[in-house]
Amino acid sequence: MAVKIRLARHGSKKRPYYRIVVANSACRRDGRFIDQVGTYNPLTEPATVKIDLAKVDEWVAKGAQPTDTAKRLIDNARKEA
Repeated sequence: MAVKIRLARHGSKKRPYYRIVVANSACRRDGRFIDQVGTYNPLTEPATVKIDLAKVDEWVAKGAQPTDTAKRLIDNARKEA
């Protein structure tokens, strides 16, 4: 089972809000997930990113692979912390 750290889109039409989740790579984008590790709201100025870095580190140690976008958000959160 390949586990990914990725974004799940929520919110209404043209008002996206994302959850940063740990999910099986075979599951749908907005489907079932294992754990929620953060949120991302691109509509605020500046964009709001809240990530639990301890949870992210725990999942990466277990073998979870972040997607490109999730990796960029995590890296930016580490720089700000």
